[in-house]
Amino acid sequence: PDEALKDLALDTRTAVVTLTHDPKLDDPALCVALKSDAFYIGALGGRKTSASRAVRLAEVGFGPADFARINGPVGLDIGAVSPAEIAISIVGELTQSLHRPAKKQAVS
Repeated sequence: PDEALKDLALDTRTAVVTLTHDPKLDDPALCVALKSDAFYIGALGGRKTSASRAVRLAEVGFGPADFARINGPVGLDIGAVSPAEIAISIVGELTQSLHRPAKKQAVS
């Protein structure tokens, strides 16, 4: 995924969402996304997974401002269970981010 993202022109109208739960795939893609102007960056996984991700990304030079750009757990909290519901919650959150950007608290 990171190689594919490098070939795209990620800009302020780009949303990047990682869904594999595999740090070997998701982390490099997130690194590319964080270096871009993507308006939305999301990553599947719970709070524990998000905290572990922040530790790994810190090891390669990213900091609190970068972590604040990652929406994780990804999606609006609508009680989604099925894949279709999770997809709706993700699209809802990225649409909200596009039209009503808000400052987020940095994860420490």
